Amino acid sequence: MHEPLKIAVFHNLPSGGAKRALYGYVEYLTKTGNQVDVFVPSTANEEFLPLRDLVGHVHVFPVPKTLGGSIYSTLKYIPPAVKQISLRDLEKTEQIMADVINNGPYDVVFSEQDQYTMAPFLLKYIKKPMVFYCQQPLRNDAVSEMIFPREKNNIMGSLKGLGSKIVVKRGLSIDKTNSFYSDYTLSNSYFSRESILRMYGINSHVSYLGVDPEMFKPLDVPVEKFILSVGTFTPEKGHGFLVESIALIDQEIRPKLVVVSNSSFPPWKTYLEKHAEELGVDMEIKSLINDDELVVLYNQAEMVVYSPYLEPFGLVPLESMACGTPVVAVKEGGVRETVIHKKTGLLIDRDEELFAEAVTKMLSKEYKRYNMGKKSVETIQNFWTLDHAGERLLEHLNRVINKDIQYTKNISNRK
Repeated sequence: MHEPLKIAVFHNLPSGGAKRALYGYVEYLTKTGNQVDVFVPSTANEEFLPLRDLVGHVHVFPVPKTLGGSIYSTLKYIPPAVKQISLRDLEKTEQIMADVINNGPYDVVFSEQDQYTMAPFLLKYIKKPMVFYCQQPLRNDAVSEMIFPREKNNIMGSLKGLGSKIVVKRGLSIDKTNSFYSDYTLSNSYFSRESILRMYGINSHVSYLGVDPEMFKPLDVPVEKFILSVGTFTPEKGHGFLVESIALIDQEIRPKLVVVSNSSFPPWKTYLEKHAEELGVDMEIKSLINDDELVVLYNQAEMVVYSPYLEPFGLVPLESMACGTPVVAVKEGGVRETVIHKKTGLLIDRDEELFAEAVTKMLSKEYKRYNMGKKSVETIQNFWTLDHAGERLLEHLNRVINKDIQYTKNISNRK
């Protein structure tokens, strides 16, 4: 049994799955007797699942926009016009935050990612034992370009493409440099661990996430004639693949596709709505619904369909399973570690015909969906709850404090 800890938590996250995961972690840490203070820059989203509901203090540090910071960011980092923020000014703010934390009574620092840099600048300046939760390194793949290519057949399109490559290169450099300052890095799946190792040569330890079984649970509501997809409305989330797969299902039994999204990329949304209409797919988009409504939809859906490109982990399959709804997913990324093929859902190669066949079979076998749903709930209760995830995290925090790690902390390389 470990002594209660004093923990400083940092994040600069938007709304979405990473913030929901952090909320669950903080909830567990506080209810198990640990003292948690939260440190955020003013750019962090504290409206979605606000941490002030769980902890004693949320310290908010304003991020200025100075002329010097903007010039430095343009020359050395990424122009503020691209990121909508001066990264140099963000770095200075996080340095101030680190100084406050370093002078505080904290046993350990738990840092989440930064929406603007992935690995936060804060890591460079912390001098206490620290754990960095890396959900994923900055993506540098061709997925977005493959799904929704930019215009390249004119001068402006070519310039935009060149500018994008420069921004990505600088972003990768910032993420990689900041990552090296982490004492102890956690990843959310073995897929993510391999991505971090491949990209940056950094070892990480897998600490699986979990879901709240008090929130995501079976309800006594009738199943309705639709299938559900949950995720940001961007090309990488795979909604286009779902539309094209569903279009291959016989029109007489073709299900309605309901998509729940907390945000979207407008050009992609416009394109896909038109594409779905052309293919005869009935698609309804629900934006910014609350958790209670989401849980009802999970329960009402005949199944959840899931097809992001190389998603590092994905809470959606776990939320669906916790509600007793089976998942049909593309067999790539972190979902291969959560969905058990033919027991809690189906894992299918990224092929529209194969995916359409899998959905069709599931639609025709109500008893199979019911049995998978029961097994899904049991699986969540045995391994994937918030308490399980919190226990895993707490072990890592104590491990860092006790220096029971394979390498020692090197303060000398910190500014």
